[in-house]
Amino acid sequence: MKKQKVMILAVLATFLWGSAYPCIKIGYELFEIAADDLGSKFLFAGIRFVMAGLMVLAFTALKQPKDCIPKKNMAGRLVLLGILQTTIQYIFFYIGLANTTGAKSAIINSLTAFFPIVLAPLFFRDDRLTVKKGLGCLIGLAGIVIINLDGSGLGGFKLTGEGFAVFAAMAQSLASIYSKKLARYMNVMTITGYQLFIGGILLAAAGVLTGGTLTAVWQGVLLLLYMAALSAVAFTVWTYLLSHNPVSSVSIYNLLIPVFGTVLSGIFLQENIMTWTHLISIVLVCMGIVLVNRKQKAE
Repeated sequence: MKKQKVMILAVLATFLWGSAYPCIKIGYELFEIAADDLGSKFLFAGIRFVMAGLMVLAFTALKQPKDCIPKKNMAGRLVLLGILQTTIQYIFFYIGLANTTGAKSAIINSLTAFFPIVLAPLFFRDDRLTVKKGLGCLIGLAGIVIINLDGSGLGGFKLTGEGFAVFAAMAQSLASIYSKKLARYMNVMTITGYQLFIGGILLAAAGVLTGGTLTAVWQGVLLLLYMAALSAVAFTVWTYLLSHNPVSSVSIYNLLIPVFGTVLSGIFLQENIMTWTHLISIVLVCMGIVLVNRKQKAE
């Protein structure tokens, strides 16, 4: 794919994902979900992804109806991807976000740009881990470390907060690599639709089994529709990009998520993001993406 097209699509997907950070926090307030109400958080996430999966599958049915029904030997793989990319990732993501700030969680989630770069060479021979790629990862990771060493409201480390955000990033990274492999055999939108739907069903079931409930309000319904739509578009675009480009050249754009997430969290949640450590961490993360992209151009 042309680099300009990759950039435009990657920016679109990362902006949508970045907007999810303040949306989740606002959703907790609208649906009156308490900080310790784990079941309702799972139910909230599950409904969002079930809706997103149905949106993608409905669109696929209109455009390419034959692709809506996967081959029998692909069913198990779709279930595995749904569990990894949606269920497991978002169990950790939602719990982690509830126990830290939206801006900080967005920055930690930038690990999704680095994990695939390190792991991709194990699965794809043409996606080598070079010295400059490694250096870019270290510089970006330095930004994440700095934000956690800060003694202010954005600092500190908690396993169920920052720790779970790291686990979510690892799950998403592994899922990205696996979805690229599946894209060799299946339509990108079919992969996206089923993984969102299957993962969402399991999340919703976990929410119901743990006593989760949602207080219906029209503002909350509209928010859920937006969040479902952003997931449908972002995941489809991302899977498409991964299927046509090296994992490292796409995953590095994940570094834009904390930028969008931080700015949008500051605007909508009125979080204090104007601190030196916060700004330095973002600069280091951006330096990481520039360094990795320079190496890719050289190659």
